[in-house]
Amino acid sequence: MTQDPLLKPFRLKHLELRNRIMSTAHEPSYSEDGLPKERYRLYHEERAKGGLALTMTAGSAVVSPDSPQAFGNLCAYQDEIVPWISELTDACHAHGAAVMMQITHLGRRSHWGQGEWLPLLCASPIREGAHRAFPKAAEGWDLERVVEDYASAAERLKAGGLDGIEIEAYGHLLDSFWSPATNHRQDEYGGSLDSRLRFTWRVLDAIRERVGDDYIIGIRMVADEDWSLGLPREEGIEIARRLATSGKVDFLNLIRGHIDTDRALSRVIPIQGMAASPHLEFCGEVKEEINIPIFHAARISDVATARHAIATGKLDMVGMTRSHIADPHIVNKIKEGREAEIRPCVGATYCLDRIYEGRETLCIHNPATGREQSLPHKIPRSGHPGQKAVVVGAGPGGLEAARVLGERGHGVVVFEAASEPGGQVRLAAQVPRRRELLGIIDWRMMMCEKAGVDFRFNTLAESATVINEQPDLVIIATGGLPFSTGISGSELSHDCWELLTGAVKPEGRILLYDDHAGHPGLAAAEMIALSGGDLEIITPERFFAADIGGLNHVAYAEIFDRSGVTLTLNKRLMGITREEGQLVAAIGSDYSDRVDLRRVDHLFIEQGTLPVDELYFDLKPLSINLGEVDIKALINIAPQRLKPNPDSKFQLFRIGDAVASRNIHAAIYDALRLCITC
Repeated sequence: MTQDPLLKPFRLKHLELRNRIMSTAHEPSYSEDGLPKERYRLYHEERAKGGLALTMTAGSAVVSPDSPQAFGNLCAYQDEIVPWISELTDACHAHGAAVMMQITHLGRRSHWGQGEWLPLLCASPIREGAHRAFPKAAEGWDLERVVEDYASAAERLKAGGLDGIEIEAYGHLLDSFWSPATNHRQDEYGGSLDSRLRFTWRVLDAIRERVGDDYIIGIRMVADEDWSLGLPREEGIEIARRLATSGKVDFLNLIRGHIDTDRALSRVIPIQGMAASPHLEFCGEVKEEINIPIFHAARISDVATARHAIATGKLDMVGMTRSHIADPHIVNKIKEGREAEIRPCVGATYCLDRIYEGRETLCIHNPATGREQSLPHKIPRSGHPGQKAVVVGAGPGGLEAARVLGERGHGVVVFEAASEPGGQVRLAAQVPRRRELLGIIDWRMMMCEKAGVDFRFNTLAESATVINEQPDLVIIATGGLPFSTGISGSELSHDCWELLTGAVKPEGRILLYDDHAGHPGLAAAEMIALSGGDLEIITPERFFAADIGGLNHVAYAEIFDRSGVTLTLNKRLMGITREEGQLVAAIGSDYSDRVDLRRVDHLFIEQGTLPVDELYFDLKPLSINLGEVDIKALINIAPQRLKPNPDSKFQLFRIGDAVASRNIHAAIYDALRLCITC
C-alpha cells in the first residue's frame, strides 16, 4: 500500500476512486453542436491516461433551452448527447478513471441574444454584470419546467454510463434562490432559508426519482459568498449541513465567493500573483462540521499543497484542474517518482481568459492540450534519431524546439546571445506578480538537460557559427525587438523593454501609448504604477486591454485604479516633439480631426516587435528548403519535405517572434508541431 496520501483510494458510495486527485468541472469549449465529440473526448481521455481518479466533465452542461451556452457548454437537454457521453465514458473507464458531468441551468449567467433567444431566468430580475443580460423572475411554470429538465438531463447522463453527476450551485439559477443578493421574492420561494431552498429540494427529488438512490449525485455549491449583499457564511454552512443530512446528496464540492463580476470571479479562481489555495482552510472548517465527502479546487496548483490538503483531512478529493491543463499526466509522474518533471501551471490563466473571450481553452505552454487529435503529450523517439540540430535563441520557442528534438533522440546545440535563457518571458517576469512565468523556462531547461541538449550562452551566432556545426536542421528562434511605426518623433520615446529591464527609470508625468493591447504594454504600465509615477495609458482600442481576458484584466485594473492611472481609449499618438525640456505628444483619433496635446516627462510606445531575422536571411539561400515551410504539412503535423535546393546540407525554419510578433503559446506551438515530425 502506498504511503502517499494522494495515491490512497477513496470510496464514494459504491464507487472506488483510485486516488485523491480529480479535475473539477470546467468548460474547455471543445463542444460541437453542444455535444462532446472527438476533441472533447480525447481531452478527458488524456487525463484518464495520466492517472487521475475522477474527471468531471462540462462546466456546466445546460439542462434547458432557456439556459443558452455561455462558452461552448454541452447541451444535456438533447437526446443526441447520450451516445457521445457513452463513448467518452468508455474511453476514460478503459484507463481506470471515473467520469461524471456537471449540470446546471445557467440562470442569469449567460446572454439571451443567442441560442433560442429566450429570456433568462433568475430568482429575481437582477442583472449580472459579467454577462450584461437582464433576466426575468422565474415564474411557477418556469420552475415546473426546469425541474423536469434537470430530471430528464440526469436520466440521459446516467443512460450514457457516467458514474454520477454534479449540480452547479454558484452563480447560476439554483443558488440564485439561496442568496439575498438575488432573491427578493415575496412568494413561497423567498424569505426564510426553508423557502429559499424549496426549489433545490424539488430539483433533487425529481432527479432522484429518475436515477434512483444508488446513483451518485453531488453539488458544487457556494458555502459563503464573501459579500455583504450575498449568502453569509453561517447560512452557507447551514445549507451544506442540510444537504449532507438529507440523504439526497453524496458529496459537496465547495466554493467560496461570488462570480457576478470579473473581480469577484478572480477571487474564486485566482491567477498568478494571487494567494495559492485561498479557500482550503475554509473548506477544512466546513468539513469539520458536516459528515459528507468534501471536494474542492481553487489554485491548488502544486503537488505539495494537494498532498497537504488530503493528509490533514481538509478534503477528501482535491481538484488540480488548471494543473491538469498544463500537464494531464501529474498522477503518473507522482507514482513513478518523477514529480520534478511535472510541467507546472504558471497561473497565467491563458486557458480561462480565452474561454471568456469566446475561444477554446489552450494552455500558455502546453500546446498539446486540446489538440490531442494531432499532438502527443509524451514526445516519442524519432524513427531516425541521430540528426544534428542547431537552435538559435533560448526563449520559450527555442527551448521547446530543443526539448522536443532532444527527446526525439537528436543531437541539439542551442546558441543564445544572452547569459541566461528566457527571452521575453524573463522580461515579462520582471513584474513581481508574474514571476511564476519563469516556470515555463525552468521546466524546459530541466527537460533539455535531461535530453542532453548542449547550450552555448553568451554567443551571438552568425552564419559561420551555425554552418561549422554541420547541422541537418536549423531552427531560428531569435525572437523580435520593439519597434514603433508611423509616429513622427518616435525617436524621442522609449520602448517598454527599456523600462522592464531597468534601463530607464521614469519620473514625473509619464505617457504610455499602447497600440498592442496585450501583456507587454500593460506589464510596463504596471511597473510604472507601482513605482508611483503619474501615468496615463492611451490606446486606440475601443475597450481596455483588448487582448487580455477578464481574469488577467482584473489584476491590471486593480493596480491602475489604486495608483490613479488615467486610461484613455479611442485615441492615437500622432506625433512627438520636444519643447522646453518636455515631450509634447499630439493625441488624435480615428473619429475626428481633433488633436490634443499632452506635456510629459517620459513617453513609452508599445507596438509589438519586429523579427530579429538577419541570421535567417543569411542562411536561407544555403538551406535545402530555402526557408520555405510546407504549410499543409505543418497543419497536418507531417514531415517537411520541400527541397528546392537539394544540394544543400540542412533544413532551415524560423519560429515564434522571429517570424512575426505573437505570444508565448504561438512560439511554443510553432516549435512543437514542427519538431515533432523530425
